[in-house]
Amino acid sequence: MDARAFLTELFRAAVAAADPAMALAGNLPERPKGRTVVVGCGKGAAQLAAAFETLWDAPLEGVVVTRYGYGAPTRAVRVLEASHPVPDAAGLAASEALLSAVSGLTADDLVVALVCGGGSALLPAPPPGLTLADEQAVNAALLASGAPISAMNLLRKHVSRIKGGRLAAAAAPARVVSLVVSDIPGDDPALVASGPTVPSAGDAAAAQAVVARYGVDLPDAVRRWLDDPACAAPQPDDPAFARCETRVIASARLSLEAAARAAEARGVAAAILSDAIEGEARDVGRVHGAIAREIALRGRPFAPPVVLLSGGETTVTLRGKGRGGRNGELALALAQDIAGLPVTALAADTDGVDGSEDNAGAFADGATWERLRAAGRDPAAMLGANDSHSAFEALGDLFVTGPTGTNVNDFRAVLIAP
Repeated sequence: MDARAFLTELFRAAVAAADPAMALAGNLPERPKGRTVVVGCGKGAAQLAAAFETLWDAPLEGVVVTRYGYGAPTRAVRVLEASHPVPDAAGLAASEALLSAVSGLTADDLVVALVCGGGSALLPAPPPGLTLADEQAVNAALLASGAPISAMNLLRKHVSRIKGGRLAAAAAPARVVSLVVSDIPGDDPALVASGPTVPSAGDAAAAQAVVARYGVDLPDAVRRWLDDPACAAPQPDDPAFARCETRVIASARLSLEAAARAAEARGVAAAILSDAIEGEARDVGRVHGAIAREIALRGRPFAPPVVLLSGGETTVTLRGKGRGGRNGELALALAQDIAGLPVTALAADTDGVDGSEDNAGAFADGATWERLRAAGRDPAAMLGANDSHSAFEALGDLFVTGPTGTNVNDFRAVLIAP
């Protein structure tokens, strides 16, 4: 078996399970008496909008925002593009376009919100007294803090006029149906894209606790805003959400189960470790490597051949000035523990982009660290400098897919051969 081809096949099965058309087909809302307005955000928002247009046999209108280069052809829904992971002026304009699209609606109208990962950065909408630069600083500080995505989005929704359910509140009294592709461990829809149409119970005190716990370096203006009672996000029991419905239509769990079926169809046992793994990428990589090592050397807790599958979203606390995302860092750390063993691993983001580079992730195997040394590179030093992209680029082991049109977070597959 070609191990890398096999792991690529599993990645494709996982992505196919989150295909927009398949995910939407069984989740179309009842048609309204009035208008149907589609709004959306995230790295797969354009593909979701295109699929929804194909499935919806009635007039519709609307606007969605996605990352630069992630657009797709649509007929009635306008597709805007903006910056990710740090917001820009195009995202600011997109936020205003979404708020405008849902204004002035009636109880006879329907808003369909197509929400997926990446929407937090794509929808900057600073509250009064704050600027786009302030929101950019918040995002940059969060990305460098090592905070998990749930904590990031809790803070983001308190520094926004559109997140934390505020877009749905602006649409009242229209009915709002949110169709969510989850990239959040645990699949809490209020945390996907910081919940523009789904409120959560976290308050300003909880947001300030995130700042303190992870040492988030915020501008003074943002710190003052968090002390202002006006920053409070609407709570789930607010009457504005009485006609809101939310459905998670695709998730890491469903994608991992599809990958497991694909492996077993090839005669390889599959073990799903978890679809909600968080923590430092290098630490999670070492744990995956240790489990693979135990299997390879002692045949426990599984007998090889077996493929270990996991999902979730790890984080990277910046220590150096290298290049690379969380999946590359995880793969490089994992490679340390599988050195010399018949193990091949793939760590990749299901949206096709690991961090800010052009690769989805990387392959690692039992020869990765030795090959780096032979190429005159110090793998430990590169890991310490957060320079996984350079490491795997030197080996030709980057995993490049281009935009996939969906996003159910990270995908990890570790194949242990006999």
